[in-house]
Amino acid sequence: MKKDEELGERKIIEIIQSRLKLMPKTPVPFGDDVSACSIGRGSLAVLKTDMLVDKTDIPSGMSLRQAARKAVIMNVSDFAAKGVKPTAMLISLGLPRNLTRKDIEQIGDGLNEGAREHGAYIIGGDTGESSDLVISVSLFGLARKSALMLRSGARPGDLVAVTGSFGKTAAGLRILLHGLKARASVRSKLVGSVLMPWARLKEGLALGRTKAVTASIDSSDGLAWSLHEIARSSSVGFLIDTVPEGKEVEEFAKMNELDPIELTFYGGEEYELVVTLKPRFFGKARKAVERVGGELLPIGRATTGEAVLLRIGGKRRVIEPRGYEHFRSDKV
Repeated sequence: MKKDEELGERKIIEIIQSRLKLMPKTPVPFGDDVSACSIGRGSLAVLKTDMLVDKTDIPSGMSLRQAARKAVIMNVSDFAAKGVKPTAMLISLGLPRNLTRKDIEQIGDGLNEGAREHGAYIIGGDTGESSDLVISVSLFGLARKSALMLRSGARPGDLVAVTGSFGKTAAGLRILLHGLKARASVRSKLVGSVLMPWARLKEGLALGRTKAVTASIDSSDGLAWSLHEIARSSSVGFLIDTVPEGKEVEEFAKMNELDPIELTFYGGEEYELVVTLKPRFFGKARKAVERVGGELLPIGRATTGEAVLLRIGGKRRVIEPRGYEHFRSDKV
């Protein structure tokens, strides 16, 4: 019998989708950051679900409170990318028998912390016994269809920008998982980016109000993959001429003989927003983000064709379509 191909997360989704009868005239394409259905008069019920699993998503050194909070952040970040404010959450928990009362209290505290940071409430859910800890979060919010920021609107000439620097979580994970070295102050910031991530909800809501954004995505699967997702959805390419590298990343990479470009583009779980914007509205968008305490960093432009390229030091190199993906043995 011929061995099946190795199935990554995206291939599995593609197979499942091929077996489904899809909702006609869905307002958000299958596979975008969120899902939605019309509730009439141009309004949408926006939905998102994502799960955190102990074995694959909770690194050594992360407390159960931090893990539960992260499960919420993962979902809120996708709402942020669409410019949608979360209203309510449902939580489903798969709980191993060996968890203590204190463990359960930590999980409850982390879930509440993540929800209340973003103005949402947990209104119900389900629990069951499982062999591994599973925290599944389902998010609900309301939005105007006309205000939703999808992945598919980028056009050649649009600016591409991000809401923060990249590479810190990739570096922090290498410290936690492999014991790589860093100065104490640098280690604190890199590891902190893993244990206490932040969703850019304020930035996403501010960007949505400007009407300047043509495409938007959450960067949890890595900067490179996020650029390729927008490129595929919008039928454009990208030329990136500014590397949004965290200032601690270069020092960490040099100390451990790593490539800072690799850390910056092919990590994941940064929960920044990657957006394209109409050039004439970039100043308006940046001021809107700065007013809520964030930053918007231009890193390149959308181009014709489908190539995603980095121009650095007068040379061009291909940004490969790879990043974090469940079920693959070759994932970063």
